[in-house]
Amino acid sequence: MPTHHVVVIGSGFGGLFAAKALRRADVQVTLIAKTTHHLFQPLLYQVATGILSEGEIAPATREVLRRQRNVRVIQGLVTDVDLAGRTVTSRYHEKETVTAYDSLIVAAGAGQSYFGHEEFATFAPGMKTIDDALELRSRIFGAFERAELETDPVERERLLTFVVVGAGPTGVELAGQLRELATRSLRHDFRSLDPASARVVLLDGGPQVLPAFGHELGEKTQAALQRLGVEVRVQAMVTDLDADGVTVRLEDGTVEHIPSECKVWAAGVQGSELGALLAHQSGAALDRAGRVAPGPDLSLPGHPEVFVVGDLAAIPGVPGVAQGAIQGGRYAARLIAARVGGDPERIARASRPFTYFDKGSMATISKYQAVVSVGRVRLAGFIAWLMWLGLHLLYITGFKHRVTTLLHWAIAFVSNSRPERVSTNQQMVGRLAMQRLGQHVSGPLLHGDPIEPLEEGPRVTS
Repeated sequence: MPTHHVVVIGSGFGGLFAAKALRRADVQVTLIAKTTHHLFQPLLYQVATGILSEGEIAPATREVLRRQRNVRVIQGLVTDVDLAGRTVTSRYHEKETVTAYDSLIVAAGAGQSYFGHEEFATFAPGMKTIDDALELRSRIFGAFERAELETDPVERERLLTFVVVGAGPTGVELAGQLRELATRSLRHDFRSLDPASARVVLLDGGPQVLPAFGHELGEKTQAALQRLGVEVRVQAMVTDLDADGVTVRLEDGTVEHIPSECKVWAAGVQGSELGALLAHQSGAALDRAGRVAPGPDLSLPGHPEVFVVGDLAAIPGVPGVAQGAIQGGRYAARLIAARVGGDPERIARASRPFTYFDKGSMATISKYQAVVSVGRVRLAGFIAWLMWLGLHLLYITGFKHRVTTLLHWAIAFVSNSRPERVSTNQQMVGRLAMQRLGQHVSGPLLHGDPIEPLEEGPRVTS
């Protein structure tokens, strides 16, 4: 039995690929995550718009790692990391577990940032988790259902106005799918309204959509979205957001209110709360988004045994995308394996500063349309869409998940139907109810104990 114990926090790309990279190392690995699945986050918007089920993009972590005998998986929300004592404390409902480590890889990821306006979260969910996608699915299809019953034309127009804040890949892809959903998938499903009359507005405070893709692809993407019928507003800063709609300040200083029932927040990220905890104990710097600045070898200052990878790591030149997390997780795993092996030459090679290899960026606009930026290559249109399909299939974990995803894509693209349209009221209000009830509520709820709702504002719970 190996004596060196590696704890990995997080089951996203960074954590999962780090654990898999240690499969041949003489170590014992414990992966701790607050969910039981590995989420393929780039396809969350397809769960929200009814193309894919959550199971196709979120295979069970235990199933993914079942053949790797040196890995143990624990479900729990990490509440504390003691760098001096080398322990990780996690909680699953009311059960608390303390896990000792020799090496630690923190891949806790990042959540949605509302840039200081946390009250916006009540009315505009983000797109970071399965719960977010299912809540959004319920809000999207629920808006059409309510519009079917509405007789007031002004209120019906508000119900059928969808606002997406943030014109990065997630915002662009979601706006395109909302437009296709209304124009094609739902066109024969209602009797009192025309779904194609729905309005989709994409807002961004910057000067263009997809800024990371360059000016040329940004312009092509905006033109393609506008041909679909998406209203694209750049240099439009959101100043207020509530149940009735969104208020924006435009480039010329004018203020406009957009009445809308269904809003989505796809702008900005905020590092996990563990970032501040690690920074406080190690002296590492935090950026404005709460991400930790590790050393050249991704370790914390004064703690060479602790690595920070993925969206929680603030590394110059490394974007918050899957490839950054994968490469960081593998780098940390190789360095740990080399140290455990004890070969000085191998340790020296593995200790070279982490360098990120940019494999490019991709985003879909609509069916048969995508944009690709790889090195100096810039593509838009059908070929780019085929490249997007192939790459995303490649990175979906597990053969059966690739097959079922491909089948659902074929159904959606050929027939324009959405095979995953099931939504419930519980999905729509569950997050808000949990926030209102507060922290540590799961155990008492399951035991039937009385709960006193919080008097103060919303609070993130687990």
